[in-house]
Amino acid sequence: MKAVVILSGGLDSTTCMGIAQKDGYQLYPLTFDYGQRHRIELEAAAAVAAHYHVSDQHQIASLDWLGVLGGSALTDQTMDVPSAGEEKGIPSTYVPARNLIFISLATAYAEVVGATAIYLGVSAVDFSGYPDCRPAFIEAVNQTLALATEVGVNDQKESIQVVTPLIHLSKKETIRQGIELEVPYHLTTSCYRGEAKACGKCDSCHLRLKGFAENGVRDPIPYHDSVSVNV
Repeated sequence: MKAVVILSGGLDSTTCMGIAQKDGYQLYPLTFDYGQRHRIELEAAAAVAAHYHVSDQHQIASLDWLGVLGGSALTDQTMDVPSAGEEKGIPSTYVPARNLIFISLATAYAEVVGATAIYLGVSAVDFSGYPDCRPAFIEAVNQTLALATEVGVNDQKESIQVVTPLIHLSKKETIRQGIELEVPYHLTTSCYRGEAKACGKCDSCHLRLKGFAENGVRDPIPYHDSVSVNV
């Protein structure tokens, strides 16, 4: 069995690598370079792929157009990355249609290599309010993949499916599962600001630190000296 894992180099996608491996899949990681300010995650993704001995299968797809398009604090350098809790509703760090685009390209990769699963590390519990992290979105995408792919048309019993093992888990539960699977969290990055040391202030850092603290475990990545990571 083969699975494409959409691998950002972050905590959630790396946990998905561990889960997909546990589920018995050959791993085909796919990382996107979309002009994100936190491009340090590309290095993290490569390190994670190497840890799982699948560097040869690791693809990095260029999506510069998303960076040029802007419209998000993650791709537009003129916009500030907000601190956790500063925004209500859909935050400025939402990248328009990002997961929809990622899944489309991951589907193409899956068809070429013969994978039947696409692992995506979205959560509808501890998340930033992004519309493309909801179960309804994933359900709709899977219905579409059954209609839009060769395997879906030719094999009525099986089609490529997006698998979201974290979608109903809190960050605490995700990290607990990752620890059990010996996921290499020390290789990951989550900070939206993309500096060598995590800021500890953005929403992504806040959720990550909270999850580790609730597990009674110290987050293994470096943070700015002003940030407390004690548990």
